[in-house]
Amino acid sequence: MKKFLSISVFTAAVLAVGVSLAGVTPSYLLNSPKMLTGMGAKLACSGHYVSGLTKEQAFIDLQSYSPLLKLLDLEFDDESGLVAASLLGIKTTEAKYREGLGCALSIGDTEALDSVKISAAKVSNQDWPLGVGNSHINPQWQQSLAQRLAQDNLAGLNTRALLVIKDGQLVAESYAPGFNASSKLLGWSMAKSVTSLLLGHLEMNGQLDFSHKPVFSQWDADERAAISIDDLLHMSSGLDFPETYEPGAGATDMLFAVHHAAELPLAAAAVRSTGEYFEYSSGTTNLLSKLIYEASGATPQSNTDFLQKTLIEPLKLKDFVFETDPSGMSVGSSYLYASAREWAKFGQLMLNGGELNDYRLVSENWVARALQPNESDNTKSYGYQFWLNRGDDALRWKDLPGESFAALGNRKQVVMVIPSQETVIVRLGWTSGSYPTNTNFSEILSFLQSDLPGS
Repeated sequence: MKKFLSISVFTAAVLAVGVSLAGVTPSYLLNSPKMLTGMGAKLACSGHYVSGLTKEQAFIDLQSYSPLLKLLDLEFDDESGLVAASLLGIKTTEAKYREGLGCALSIGDTEALDSVKISAAKVSNQDWPLGVGNSHINPQWQQSLAQRLAQDNLAGLNTRALLVIKDGQLVAESYAPGFNASSKLLGWSMAKSVTSLLLGHLEMNGQLDFSHKPVFSQWDADERAAISIDDLLHMSSGLDFPETYEPGAGATDMLFAVHHAAELPLAAAAVRSTGEYFEYSSGTTNLLSKLIYEASGATPQSNTDFLQKTLIEPLKLKDFVFETDPSGMSVGSSYLYASAREWAKFGQLMLNGGELNDYRLVSENWVARALQPNESDNTKSYGYQFWLNRGDDALRWKDLPGESFAALGNRKQVVMVIPSQETVIVRLGWTSGSYPTNTNFSEILSFLQSDLPGS
């Protein structure tokens, strides 16, 4: 009786915020409280304690995903770092902030996260990418970029950071009010590109064999034994784990309702032949995160140590938090927070053929493979978790050079790399609709050319 009473209360609330129930199934209603409170606790916790948003802004950002999220009651406990999201007395979910680890949902046993030790980041005054210096800022380009950001926000696009790297130097950066060069902003699926780089590092050091099958022992007795790491990187594994974000769907539960993010895609059945069909799936990336977690030692501390040694220290990542699921595995599909300057380092590293700051993260061969179109029948313009400009019948960004490629994330996060122009452009923001990436980035390239000395 209590369950049905809760559904009735929730149904009335849904109608109260003007959301139609047409086509909404009982399963949708049953699973909504779990999804809404999990999403609310996690994103509000990270928005406030990691990105430094006000509590009010964190809630506003959250609501942009669904009017139903307005029904949440959020409680922030600054002393403990806990955020509780409650829905009409039906369901409450908590997330906890831990310094250096960010926020994780309090689902299952999370005690091991409390004991993880993280070394403080070392700060240098040298110029980017070695330190926080920016002595190469070009005043003309800086002014043009600031105008671009202002125009974005007059148009309601909610751009929070724009940054340009030219010839390996930080030459322009602009931030919306309330944000700055140290603001750690959520990249969403740009984390996938960083996850692929970590896999490439393991391969380069002989810790992972891309040709080994089955990828997981759980797949050795069925058709999933044919899936390769390449198939997972190319999103062409054939697994039945679509990118569906609604209550009770696998992708949603993976991020907001389970202890271990890889458990659901690991159990997914194969419904297509490997390599034949591209289907974007965050679940496949979290399977790659599972490989990284296991190769690093399979504990939250070893996972953290691996990131510290492999990325944070050599790349001088000061404003960088790669959040974990409740089990301690990095959520490689989605939960990487970093400043625009730090995001730019990954673009520059790829432009440099796999190295930055005299440190080689991946081999040149891996970079070349990562930027090759895949061999699926439907969408070839996707490499190793990087979106490619070419590969299909038409360019993805028609006014950018064909060899351009990018890390992309929800809410229109972009790290665009244009090798022929020796340029990296970073855009971070919170756009719920479309963003004119092609037009705006083409404009940025134009002013980089027109403002050159002697032009």
